[in-house]
Amino acid sequence: MNTEKNHTGGSFLWSKGYDINAEIERFTVGRDRELDLLLAPHDVMGSMAHITMLNSIGLIGDDELPQLLRELRAIHEVAMRGEFVIEEGIEDVHSQVELMLTRRLGDMGKKIHSGRSRNDQVLLDLKLFTRHELRLVAEAVNDLFHQLIQKSNQYKHVLMPGYTHLQVAMPSSFGLWFGAYAESLCDDMPFLEAAWRTVNRNPLGSAAGYGSSFPLNRQMTTDLLGFDSMDYNVVYAQMGRGKMELGVSFALASIAGTLAKLAFDACLFNSQNFGFIRLPRECTTGSSIMPHKKNPDVFELIRAKCNKLQALPTQVTLIKNNLPVGYFRDLQIIKEVFLPAFDELLDCLRMTAYIINKIEVNEHILDDERYDPMFSVEEVNRLAAEGMPFRDAYKKVGLDIEAGRFKPCKTIHHTHEGSIGNLCNDRIEQLMAQAMNRFGFERVAEAEEALLRPSA
Repeated sequence: MNTEKNHTGGSFLWSKGYDINAEIERFTVGRDRELDLLLAPHDVMGSMAHITMLNSIGLIGDDELPQLLRELRAIHEVAMRGEFVIEEGIEDVHSQVELMLTRRLGDMGKKIHSGRSRNDQVLLDLKLFTRHELRLVAEAVNDLFHQLIQKSNQYKHVLMPGYTHLQVAMPSSFGLWFGAYAESLCDDMPFLEAAWRTVNRNPLGSAAGYGSSFPLNRQMTTDLLGFDSMDYNVVYAQMGRGKMELGVSFALASIAGTLAKLAFDACLFNSQNFGFIRLPRECTTGSSIMPHKKNPDVFELIRAKCNKLQALPTQVTLIKNNLPVGYFRDLQIIKEVFLPAFDELLDCLRMTAYIINKIEVNEHILDDERYDPMFSVEEVNRLAAEGMPFRDAYKKVGLDIEAGRFKPCKTIHHTHEGSIGNLCNDRIEQLMAQAMNRFGFERVAEAEEALLRPSA
């Protein structure tokens, strides 16, 4: 191991005036500098709420608070522009923000850490970041949902084969196919909502997991940051790290499962052997040797990325699995798999919505006689409706098919709820609208905007 020493001295919040081994620093810091850039605006916002509370209990003066808030707003703007930098030798986002304040305001900047630990600070950052990302995911799911509903309504009368065991089975429709994935997204939303409820609780004030001797007003920071409630028990607040990420991971994995299945269908139905749909040529890729190829690489990559995302709960579980009560550095590694997952899923959701909007549907699939047998059940049901016992009707149609005498009637009448002739898309849209309304995004946005708004 390289034994060269780090001479950054007091750049760490926990520095006690002695140097640490450079290799130890590299190993323990890991990817934190890189990943903490994602947390920067949220770290600043959390500090703004915290010092406002500290002022209310007399730990920050009335003359100091406006100056600190002004500088923190300026740092927040830098972070939102993507210009925030964690300098060489600075351990993490918390250290960098405090360093910037101290450079600008002197010893005043050193007061902001009173009553908190890096433990509850990073918990808060992660919750604020995750809350922001969950809103983006929910909105992207909602956008894809409406693309699918629009296609379902547009092509509700166009029939296609339905399959079981990858064998032609019964009549389906593009109204059903597109609508099925729309309703699947509806069923993903309760997982996302449950994750939101867990995330939208305030851990600030739990410090290192055992509270503080300062008379902190935790309800005040809860209200300032727009949380539904706080994580009340300070020990549980720390135990919640890892648990929160696991719950969110299950929600992301559920959505990813829907997308992966849709992507598989799209690849299959786009192939020449099926020819049910066609991707616009500008959304396909070619071959270096076969001039005719138009490959559905987009859906193949969506499938792979979403299959990878479905492993996220397992990764988080295995990192946090056997940790006792209290904080452990193991939890840092969860950030490496958790934080990037949002961008990956959002990219897949937005790309899927874009392609779904441009998909072209083959409206003449049933011209091919190979699909005639899928109308056999329709004929059996017709005979049964006329009075023939179902088993006799089943046998007669089966024998006709074997003898080559079966002539399908391709006009079908399905009327029950959720069938080809009664998609219930309006009710499915109500389910999605109700799910979106339950989050309460507006209340959170109002709280954050009020915190960031310059005082008169």
